[in-house]
Amino acid sequence: MAGGYRPSPRPTFDSPTVIPMAQATRHVWGDAESGEVLDRIYVSSGQIHQLLFEIPAGGEFRHSADFRTIFGADEVLYVVEGTVAFADPAAGEVVRAAAGEAVFFRRDTWHHAFNWGPGPARVLEFFAPPPATGASGSYAQQQPLLTGSRYADDSVLGRHVPGAAPAPPPRRFSVIRETDYLWRLDGDRDPVLIGLLASTEHLTVARGEVRGTGWSGWLGHEGDASGYVLAGSLLLRHTGPSERDWHQLGPGDGFFVPESARYQLRNGWGDSAVYLVGAAPSYRPGTCSPT
Repeated sequence: MAGGYRPSPRPTFDSPTVIPMAQATRHVWGDAESGEVLDRIYVSSGQIHQLLFEIPAGGEFRHSADFRTIFGADEVLYVVEGTVAFADPAAGEVVRAAAGEAVFFRRDTWHHAFNWGPGPARVLEFFAPPPATGASGSYAQQQPLLTGSRYADDSVLGRHVPGAAPAPPPRRFSVIRETDYLWRLDGDRDPVLIGLLASTEHLTVARGEVRGTGWSGWLGHEGDASGYVLAGSLLLRHTGPSERDWHQLGPGDGFFVPESARYQLRNGWGDSAVYLVGAAPSYRPGTCSPT
């Protein structure tokens, strides 16, 4: 990319907003050395950053002097489509995640990604603290450049015996599968089934399932919330300037609810609507009244 690194766009909103997939802000990250990634940025508020990135078949991203992949934030990378091998090139750690699985890591983790499927890979990324706080590109440029990359951890060789005590756990990455979720029911009317993928002092990411045709209770968080519909038809209404108007979202559509607002969800049709939601800095219920 001519001109080296440039910050990604930061779409942010003052009130609850629905973001159709076609209206997400498009951006190309990377250069010839790092590899280029196509981004659709849904939200980049003062508290949370959410985007969908695509790696073409046979593609990958690494890093370069201008595009360094080490940030001052917690991240969850959820594979929406395809299969991806994620690597920590500083330690030689490699994990594999297929569609419906996610990878979590904390700040100061170098990361590369390799599309290991036959078609394009699409990955939903939640990131907090967000770029608005200086946690992304400007932070990365202040870190020492990693000049060599490793994609294997030889320390486990000679010590990995199937059925015996496992090899040392991963240093940085945690692969999250549905069996790893912590479950809860949110909403005091028709509840939403929530599976927590990860929850730290900076970021919570969860998968929600909305059944039936009743509205959930009012939901809200001690932080900004951003969401992405995975399957089905999700109906959403919210407090704010257009209070209690409702919107219909389909797969690939997103939404944003600032800390000062609340929202309700309902299944539009079919068995259930499924979505991902990130909240930062806290998922805890907020205190704002919906009326």
